[in-house]
Amino acid sequence: MSNPNLWEHKPWWCQPWTIILTGIIIITGSWLLFYTIWLTVPVAILIVLWWTYFLIIVPRILAAQDLDRS
Repeated sequence: MSNPNLWEHKPWWCQPWTIILTGIIIITGSWLLFYTIWLTVPVAILIVLWWTYFLIIVPRILAAQDLDRS
């Protein structure tokens, strides 16, 4: 069974640390630019959904597909 690491095949700008850092910068930038909670909260929700999809769901799906192949 080969269990390749998903992140080994991604460029530096698509690594978990850059995804998280970019999200934090966007959320912080939203707050610092607009100083409104009603705008920052939806931005933060979208970022958390993005993190959940790319950092949790996709790796699990790919790992499950890899297990199915072996």
